[in-house]
Parts: sequence; structure tokens; C-alpha cells
Amino acid sequence: MKAGIVGLPNVGKSTLFNCLSNAKAQSANFPFCTIEPNIGVVNVPDPRLEALEKLVKPQRVVPATVEIVDIAGLVKGASKGEGLGNQFLGNIRETDAILHVLRCFDNDNVVHVDGSVDPIRDKETIDMELQLKDLETVEKRLEKASRAAKTGNKDAIKEAAVLGALKSGLESGRSVRAIGVDEEGYRDFVRPLQLLTDKPVLYVCNVDEQSALTGNAHVERVREAVAGEKAGILVLAVATEADINELESYEERQLFLEDIGLDEAGSSKLIRAAYTLLNLQTYFTAGEKEVRAWTIPVGATAPQAAGVIHTDFEKGFIRAEVISYDDYVAYGSEARVREAGKMRVEGKEYIVKDGDVMHFRFNV
Repeated sequence: MKAGIVGLPNVGKSTLFNCLSNAKAQSANFPFCTIEPNIGVVNVPDPRLEALEKLVKPQRVVPATVEIVDIAGLVKGASKGEGLGNQFLGNIRETDAILHVLRCFDNDNVVHVDGSVDPIRDKETIDMELQLKDLETVEKRLEKASRAAKTGNKDAIKEAAVLGALKSGLESGRSVRAIGVDEEGYRDFVRPLQLLTDKPVLYVCNVDEQSALTGNAHVERVREAVAGEKAGILVLAVATEADINELESYEERQLFLEDIGLDEAGSSKLIRAAYTLLNLQTYFTAGEKEVRAWTIPVGATAPQAAGVIHTDFEKGFIRAEVISYDDYVAYGSEARVREAGKMRVEGKEYIVKDGDVMHFRFNV
């Protein structure tokens, strides 16, 4: 699972990346500070994992993770190769979701590539470049589908209809995720194209410390602008988060957060939001050697969940022994859950629930 941090140059992308990953990417007050993408693997905060650790006392604990990529800043004309355009767009294509950082703070000491602070203009600049690249991709594919449709190929006729609707939407300035297409099999035609504006997006409004709790006028404008999109919004004082991150102890960090009225670090909220954005959930395995969080899509079946551990588990799946997280905590151990008759045996059709603690039986 990979989320890419994007935005215009100098809006706080690398500072945010450092907050999330502690990887200390270069961050400076000039455009194109980042050229090659920085990559960090970030743990998904989950208090349930800590609770299971206390009960089971395993040799090690392995949390779920998100891969965060800090991608070079975009400029106008990127879709035509301006700046680091082609490289930038290629890096975005490799991600599963976009964390779009928008500058929502006023500070004369931090330069803006367009000379003034306007998050809506900034958003539209990036949207336009991504849409133009998607339009290029859709037009190429539509050409092929239209030729095949002339021969009477039913799938090609459907595909051409879907691509035609996408072309019209993109030409009118809408991102693919905001274009409603009713055609049957729509996703089957769109998914292989890996369109940039089809990816789920979380808008990260980078504010000053005073606006961390309530937001500001810039944030309200962003909320209005993205109301029609299938997108999330998170308000984050990135520079403040960086200061908190520099503190050595957990207690010091918590005191700092309390002083500005926050209950937890915004970086933790962002990581969880990215996880949710990708429609993912967690199940656990718990034993003396290891307590581990496993990442699966919402709606995954028991065999699919087993396959995340090893493909052989999915191929030879027999059954799953399942304990709900709440029952595990309430009874305090797997043995007591079994004694109480709260362990369930589930088959191939079982849809895994977020927080299930599972053992798999398989035969290859």
C-alpha cells in the first residue's frame, strides 16, 4: 500500500514526509528541493495491537504499515514535460492514493511559486495537469476502442461509451473520480488505465499553529471546492507537527499537543486517514512468537485474508478459527475464549471483519 504526497513546490510536502516517517528528507525554502522521490514506511497507529500485546506478551509485535512517497513539486506544464513533469506524473501513477498538500497559511518569509497564497488556485493547477495527462491516456485508448467498436465488438462498444464519457468529463475540468459513469463494467474498463485523477485523494490543508484546531478561511474555501469530489480533508499544522516530532519523550509530545488543544498528533490521524482512504482494514494473528496486524481490503473473504500471509494458505484453505477483538479483550486469553464457546469456525465464504483475531487451517 503506497500513498504519494503531492503539491506545488514549497507547500510543506517534505516537512510532512519527515513528520510521518522520521526519514529526514531535505526540506528548504526554495522550489524543487525534492527531485528524486523519498520513500518511508510508516506504522499504522492501532491501540488494539497494544492491547493484544499486553494480553499475549509475544516475542515481537508487527504493526500494519503504509508506504509514503514524497514526490517532487509540480509546476504548470508538467503534463507536457515542464519542470520534472514526466518523472513526477510517473511517480504518482505508481501510488495507490494521493495526499495532496495545500498551503493554507500566510507567511511572507516562505516563498510561494505563484507569488501569493491561494489553495484553490494551487489545487486547480495540479488538477489540470493530472487531468490533461489522463485525457491524453483516455484519447489514445478511445481511438483503439472506437476502431474495434466499428467491427461490432460488444465489449469495445461499451468501452468506447465509457471512455467517451470520461473524455467529456476531463475536457470540462472534472477529475475521473468525480465523473459518474453508469455503463456496465465501468471499473473494468477504467482500472487498467491507472488514471491519475481516478486515485482516491486526501487534501491536507497545511495551516499555522493557531488554526490547527479549527481551520481558517483558506480551509473553508477548500471544503467548498472539493464538496463534489469523493475526497477527504485533513487540517494539519505541518511545521508545528515537525516541532512536536523533535521532542524526545512521549510525555513531552503529549504536553505540547494539549497546550494547543489537540488530543493526538496530526500525523497519526493522517496515517489512519490514508488507510481508510484506500478502503483497507486490519485483522490480527496472535501467538507467543508474534502478534501481528495484517492489511486487507474491506470485504475480503477468509481465504483472501489467509493469502496475505502466504499464497499457500489461500490455495489450501480449509477453515478459519475466528475470535472478535472485543471477545479476546473481554476474556483475556485465547484459552478462555475457547472455554466460553466464543471462538467461531468459519469457511470460505466468511467476510472478515475489522479487528478479527484469526488462525487458519490449510492443506497444500
